[in-house]
Amino acid sequence: MELQTLIDERDIARALSTFARILDSKRWEDLGDVFAAEVAFDYGTGEEQSGMEAMRANMARFLDVCGQTQHFIGSVLIDVDGDHAISRAYVQARHQAVDGRGGPVFDTNGEYIDRWERLDEGWRIVRRDVQWSTFFGDAAIIMGAAGD
Repeated sequence: MELQTLIDERDIARALSTFARILDSKRWEDLGDVFAAEVAFDYGTGEEQSGMEAMRANMARFLDVCGQTQHFIGSVLIDVDGDHAISRAYVQARHQAVDGRGGPVFDTNGEYIDRWERLDEGWRIVRRDVQWSTFFGDAAIIMGAAGD
């Protein structure tokens, strides 16, 4: 394995961790640090979407209506091929109700399957597919505006 491949894998893994922190701090303006402007995605709903504004709206739709969250990304596999890569990473996310310390939670578990490209600004996700596997708890915590 070449040194550049290891550096690329590290940069991609770091970007995935950065993404989790962007979500948990609700810094939607920083999504461009991880995603390409014309990102295409299916966030596990079967609905094809594209573009940064759609990504921001998708995140805000579920997370702006809940309280604190914590996203864990692990079991990361990264395959780099020149200026392209594919990563697969498990995600576990805990969502609390607004002002919900010690109260109900909603947990999701699944997998992010991402296609990456090395752009001028660095590695960015150009395609994300999410496969949700389990849900537990009170889904109303993230359904505020989404259920309207």
